[in-house]
Amino acid sequence: MVATLMVAMAVSPLTSARAAEVDPSMISSLGDAQQVVIVTAKDSRTTYGTLTAWEREGNGSWRRVIATTTARLGFSGTIPARDRRQGTGKTPTGTFGFVSGFGRRPDPGTKLPYRHIDRDDAWTYNPRVPRTYNMMQTAPRSWNSYGGYVERLWSYGIQYDYVAVMDYNLPKGPVRTGADGIRRTKEPADTSRGGGIFLHASNGKVTAGCIAIDRDRMRAVMRWLDPAKSPVIVVGLESTLLKN
Repeated sequence: MVATLMVAMAVSPLTSARAAEVDPSMISSLGDAQQVVIVTAKDSRTTYGTLTAWEREGNGSWRRVIATTTARLGFSGTIPARDRRQGTGKTPTGTFGFVSGFGRRPDPGTKLPYRHIDRDDAWTYNPRVPRTYNMMQTAPRSWNSYGGYVERLWSYGIQYDYVAVMDYNLPKGPVRTGADGIRRTKEPADTSRGGGIFLHASNGKVTAGCIAIDRDRMRAVMRWLDPAKSPVIVVGLESTLLKN
């Protein structure tokens, strides 16, 4: 049995006035997910959201495992995933799996595949190089030719101490590492929709489209996530999710 990870309630004034809380029983199409992270926003313009996490019990009921916490969203708010475009600063709404983790800090004990990053690691999303679009790179290269279309992961400081990679617009085909150390795919992601959408630790500021929470909470989430339980994250407007 997974130990309960409940920590002290921390609701900011921006979230304390919420009229209702969304739990997994209110959401359809969760498939086989036994672990669900829910992120809600009051409207599509806000850069603040609320995050909770839940696990399905043997009797089918849902148990909260992460207390309600404030999340920071993209600097332009949220938008349905199908409509998101690169560079808009919007957090995509929808339901996404978790595929892996990485961080500047050592593995916190997550069951996700985890990479302890160093200064060589990067995330590339140059639309002019579609075969490397929206994927981690570990080759010791400068990536200067990618201009602004690359994240040098170590440089993000506390934000990337702990990161869970969301299954948003990732390449559909297998990814292979060439002799030059660069990872490529024959079936690129959609180069118009952007990439590098993560759940990660917060520095207190808006993101470029990711979801960010307090670092201690993020560490707890990483320790809890288990691929064997088909974890998903549901991101949406409170009013929309409450109608499901």
